Amino acid sequence: MSVDIDHIIQKSQEACASAGAKLTPKRKNVLVVLLSSPIPLSAYEIAERYKTRFNESLPVMSVYRILDFLIQEKLVHKLETASLYVACAHIACDHQHETPQFLICDRCLTVKEIGIKKHIMLELARSIQTTGFTLAHQQLELHGLCARCQNDSR
Repeated sequence: MSVDIDHIIQKSQEACASAGAKLTPKRKNVLVVLLSSPIPLSAYEIAERYKTRFNESLPVMSVYRILDFLIQEKLVHKLETASLYVACAHIACDHQHETPQFLICDRCLTVKEIGIKKHIMLELARSIQTTGFTLAHQQLELHGLCARCQNDSR
């Protein structure tokens, strides 16, 4: 999978500017680290890769603050079940996004982000409401084996 990081960063800067936020150099560099990784990363792994790539230390607490900003701006997702972070697969898209669902390979740790249709999420929300439960957020994470790892098992 080829990723045009420069194009994605440009789109990210435009999205932040239109929301009245700023993609500072350190925020941009953290996003570059995530875009460059084939697998999701922890905040500590981001700090390590940041230092290697940009020859500059970034404290882990700063990484967490930056990740909070990037999540708020919908540029990064936190995989709650693994406490790992991944760049949004739809940053450079010009269409309305659906609710993200993450397919996480338990063997190679790759993540595939797909969208769930709005009507499916509404039906799920209605079902949940009948129980009296209130959702904090609607992100879904499903674990299994990707096609490559399934083929390697055969």
